[in-house]
Formats: sequence, C-alpha cells, structure tokens
Amino acid sequence: MNPDLLGPLMFAAAFVFIFTGFPVAFSLAGTALVFMLIGISHDIMSFNLMSALPERIFAIYENYTLLAVPFFIFMGTMLERSGLAENLLRTMGILFGPLRGGLAISVVVVGTLLAAATGVVGATVVAMGLISLPVMLRYGYSKELATGVIAASGTLGQVIPPSIVLIVLADQLQVSVGDLFVGSLIPGLSLSAMYILYVVAVALFKPKAAPALPPEERDLHGWQLFKEVMLVMMPPLVLILLVLGSIFAGLATPTEAGAFGALGAIFLAMLYRSFNLKALVDTMDATAKLTSMVMLILVGSTAFSLVFRGLYGDIWVEDLLLNLPGAEVGFLITVNLIIFILGFFIDFFEIAFIIIPLVAGPAATLLAPLFPEALEPTRLALVWFGIMIGMNLQTSFLTPPFGFSLFYLRGVSPPEVSTMHIYRGAVPFIAIQIIGLTLMIVFPHIATWLLTVTSSGY
Repeated sequence: MNPDLLGPLMFAAAFVFIFTGFPVAFSLAGTALVFMLIGISHDIMSFNLMSALPERIFAIYENYTLLAVPFFIFMGTMLERSGLAENLLRTMGILFGPLRGGLAISVVVVGTLLAAATGVVGATVVAMGLISLPVMLRYGYSKELATGVIAASGTLGQVIPPSIVLIVLADQLQVSVGDLFVGSLIPGLSLSAMYILYVVAVALFKPKAAPALPPEERDLHGWQLFKEVMLVMMPPLVLILLVLGSIFAGLATPTEAGAFGALGAIFLAMLYRSFNLKALVDTMDATAKLTSMVMLILVGSTAFSLVFRGLYGDIWVEDLLLNLPGAEVGFLITVNLIIFILGFFIDFFEIAFIIIPLVAGPAATLLAPLFPEALEPTRLALVWFGIMIGMNLQTSFLTPPFGFSLFYLRGVSPPEVSTMHIYRGAVPFIAIQIIGLTLMIVFPHIATWLLTVTSSGY
C-alpha cells in the first residue's frame, strides 16, 4: 500500500463512519486503532508511538482550561431553568413595546443577554421560541420576521462570551481563553446591533410585518416600568459583569470565573424562587452528560490525531493548505467553506476537535504576516482565526436545510408556522452574518483592536 495514501484514507474513513451515524468519539477512536494496525503492519509507523497515547489522555483530564467547560455549562443550564429568559422577554417586551418592531428588538436584546449569561444556543432558541413566538404572532408579526429573529438571536451564544465554543477553540488553537473572550466581544455585539438595524428597517418599510404592542398590553409605565426593568435586568447583568469583568481585568482565570458564575447562577435561581432539589439535580445531570460527551470526543480525537500524525497525514494537510492558490486568501476561503459545510452535518465540538488541530499550523504560518505591527503576531493571528471560526459556525447554525437552530425552533413552533416560514425568515439574517464575517476578514482589527488596547503583549 502506498504510505502517502494512508493519511487521506484515514481522514475519509473517519467521516464515513461519522456520517453513517456512529458516535463521533467511537468513530475517531476506532478509525485510529484500525489505521494504527495497518501502519504498524506495513512498517510505516512504530508501535512505540502509541505509548504516548495514555500520557495524552491523562493530559486531557488534567487540562485546567477545559475545567471551565462544566462550570459554564452548569451556569448556563441553571440560569435557563431559573426562568431568566421568561422574565427578560416579558420586561423587554413592555419596554420596547411602544415601538414598531419593539417585540423583535426585545428578542435581540434578550438573546444578547442570554448569550452572555448562558452561552447555550439550543436552550436559548427553545426558550425564546416557546415564550416570544406565540406573543409575536398574536400581535400580527410576520411569521418570517418572528422566526428569523428568534433563530438568529439564539445563536449569538456562539460568539458572545462566555461561549463554550470559544473555550474549546482556545484549547485547540493553544491560545488564551481570555483573549478569545475579549476579541469576540466587538464582533458579537456588532452582529446584535446589525440584527436590530434590520428589524428597524423592516418596521419602517413594512410596518404591518412588525407592529407596535397595543396600549392595553403595556400595563407598566414611568417609575413602575423603570423599577421592573432594573429588578429583572440588574441581577444577570451584575453576574455577567463580574464573570467576564474578572477575566478581562486579569483578576481570575476563565476556570475560576466559571466556578464563580456557577455559584452566582444558583443565587440568581434562589432570587427568582426557582431553585429546588429537582432543578439542581437536573442541571447537574445535563452538565455531566454534555461534559462527558465533550471529553469522550476529545479522547477519540486525540487518538485519531496521534495516529494521523504517525502516518504523516499532518504533513499532507499542511502541504495542501500552504500551497493553495492565493496564499492566505485561498486558505481563508477554503477553510471557511469546509467548516461552513461541515457545520450543516456535525456539531461544533467535532469540528473543533477534528479540523482545527489540522489547520492551526498553516493558519499560524499564513496569517501571522497580516499583523506585522504586533509584538506577538502569531498569537494575535490565531485569536482572530478562532473568532472567525466561531462566527462561521454561527452562520452554519442558521443555514437551511440543516441549520441546528432552525431544527430547535421547528420543534417548538405552533402548527401555523411551517418549515418554509422558518427557512425564509433565516435568509436575511444569514446575509447579515455573511456581511459581518466578511467585514471581520477584510478588517481583522474588528476582532483584535480591543486586545491591542487592553494588553501590552500584543
């Protein structure tokens, strides 16, 4: 067998197993074992290489950065079960209700706050779909606008910190989680602002598609409304500022901030009178399941990458990417297309653990020259690259027919909302996402400016 073909064949075999329905962790680990035996039998790789596997696996479980994952999952799940989304949507709906498109604007604002508070895309889309979609339809919103704004706002948790996506990407790219959190703040909030501008434009040019809330539904005014907004918004805002602020200021690591956030989520649930033993057990159960899934996939991908490198597959990938037409432009287009398409079919964890380690080396080589003024151009380039990948994955979450956010919303939509309504509603927001992603590629400092002014290391 031609040894040069084993790397590409191994890569293809893993995706065949994944797309036929086998669990990703076992697909990766099984493929690694099969090709390890093939490589050893053909004297292409040494059996001693596999002696490094136990050490790699133990290193995964000793990784202090990944310890932040269960903390932030716990924080987000507990806040989702505390009724935070319902309280925010009700209050923001009353606050923005007098404006045309006010309910849709409130959904974007709440989606942004929930992204910063929970970082859990599926839970955010489902919660807002259950709570706000029936209300928007009852008051005459077009089905396309209502579903589109919910699906898009729910995916903001991919790029607005504390995003689980960014934590995993930081680990795979070997950069600071705090750097990715700081860098993603402006791109994430910019997307939120672009969503609001689109809603305002629809309200101006198609007023019947986004009516104002009837006066009889706005039962809070003046001081009462202000007090209600403060009571609902201040607790989660304080928690968000404490968690993210401690990371940005360098007072706490993301893991320490995540632990504080998990404890703060319990206090908020107590404040909202929704904390009980069942809520705690359910939250711990959801956290354990998702964290176990992440760690199992990471173990499988570690075995896969070790054998893949033993078969010189990493050299094949690096040569392929470094010799693309157009240098860094060709590289960016190719990687973004691959990740965008894969985002239709597999979750971001699989993409992060399979694709990112293979493209991180070429990314550092090709993209570092884009930041000649930086003290650490490679580090800054990888931070920008990681944020770009997060935005790309967010776009694929919205794209028909396989966007995960669209599936979440379809599952909780009333019968009068068809799948085509959801697909058509997502299209303008996909265009906004692509514009935002393009702007960040053309103007990298959108993602790196805040880093350069807050860190002398750049």
